[in-house]
Amino acid sequence: MTLDLTAVAAVVGLLLGFINLFTAVRTMLSAGEKKLDERVTKAETKLIDHDRRIQAIESDMKHLPDRETTHRIEMTMSEIMRRLEVQDATLSGRFEAMDERLKPIQAIGERLQDALIEQARNAA
Repeated sequence: MTLDLTAVAAVVGLLLGFINLFTAVRTMLSAGEKKLDERVTKAETKLIDHDRRIQAIESDMKHLPDRETTHRIEMTMSEIMRRLEVQDATLSGRFEAMDERLKPIQAIGERLQDALIEQARNAA
């Protein structure tokens, strides 16, 4: 059995051709994989960003009052407003009474001022 160089060269050439064809097909198929890998990486980055935002919102939500607490606050504010209205009505009545009591004093002051002005005119 003798080795014929032309046969070996043909086999080697055929093997190199198959390797080259396999590499070309793999390169064409991996180009799509690279694009897909880039899209997956981009989607993972967005997912991580969204996860961080959701965690921040959830931690902020823990500090906000719930529905029952808000209702209690509303009821307390309503009670405070009612008490302020009652207090306002009470004070309004007291101010009106005080105003009536101060009217004679105001009249005395005005008469005294008129008397002093008249006295200053007569002295001049």
